[in-house]
Amino acid sequence: MYCPFCQFNDSKVVDSRTADDGTSIRRRRECPNCKRRFTTLETFALSVIKRSGVVEAFSRDKVVSGVSKACQGRPVSQHDLALLAAQVEEHLRASGLASIPADEVGKAVLPYLRKLDEIAYLRFASVYCAFDSLDDFQAAIDDLRTA
Repeated sequence: MYCPFCQFNDSKVVDSRTADDGTSIRRRRECPNCKRRFTTLETFALSVIKRSGVVEAFSRDKVVSGVSKACQGRPVSQHDLALLAAQVEEHLRASGLASIPADEVGKAVLPYLRKLDEIAYLRFASVYCAFDSLDDFQAAIDDLRTA
């Protein structure tokens, strides 16, 4: 890590602590050359690989946006959606992978949405899983009833 004061190309870590909700690490560093201290914030970047091959940063807002369409008219609050997005992100980060295919994001949404609202789950699953017939809906409903 370069020193921001003298541009020396090395530094010593003096202290490390988790920051925010555990998704980043705050490190206090000291430059051995000029002896000045500075702080860095290190985060684990989570990327999503879309079907087209484009890679973009994971966004909780995009999860909320996609799920909110399925929750339209349902008794689901914005707080519930924000919590769902955080749970999905935590699940994806726990995989240890830095890049996640977009369909894995959708798969990660399904169990949390199912717990939140079954109708919204069916709506989301019908689009995400590309239901082709009433039989697909019936199979999903039967699965909900047996669980």
